[in-house]
Amino acid sequence: MNELIERLRQAYRELQETQRQRWQRRASFGDLISDRSENARTYGFGEGTTCYDNVLILGAVSVGRHVWIGPNVILDGSGGLTIGDYVSISAGVQIYSHDTVAWATSGGTAPIAHAATGIGSHVYIGPGAVIQMGVSIGDGAVIGALSFVNSDVPAGARAFGNPARLHGQPAGR
Repeated sequence: MNELIERLRQAYRELQETQRQRWQRRASFGDLISDRSENARTYGFGEGTTCYDNVLILGAVSVGRHVWIGPNVILDGSGGLTIGDYVSISAGVQIYSHDTVAWATSGGTAPIAHAATGIGSHVYIGPGAVIQMGVSIGDGAVIGALSFVNSDVPAGARAFGNPARLHGQPAGR
């Protein structure tokens, strides 16, 4: 067993050095040895979609084609989550389709709340954004970094802040 662990450590060091030289970055062990395209295919996500190994995926999550799912993302499909094509989901984004507020505050007598969440196509979601359950984000929308999105965002809109608010006119409108 000790020999196997030492061989894994050596492989890890070599993979890290390759990442550092080629991409100027460091990655977790899982991301070094897994293939992001294969991760996405395992979940039945669309062609050309990539998904880091450290993404938490729960429940019924449907993802379209050519979607980039960054590191440390949460995709909660326990109430249903649909993501369109050509979407960029930046690092640390959390997208929910359930919450336990009523369940917790009722001492477990109220049910866990579920509501389907939808992300259109051609959407950019900035790092650290949180999308609340039941929200729909329209095609071509942009969600700013660190935004808390608790209401629908129309197609082409730019939304950011906490809570997220619409800013400017939707693109092409």
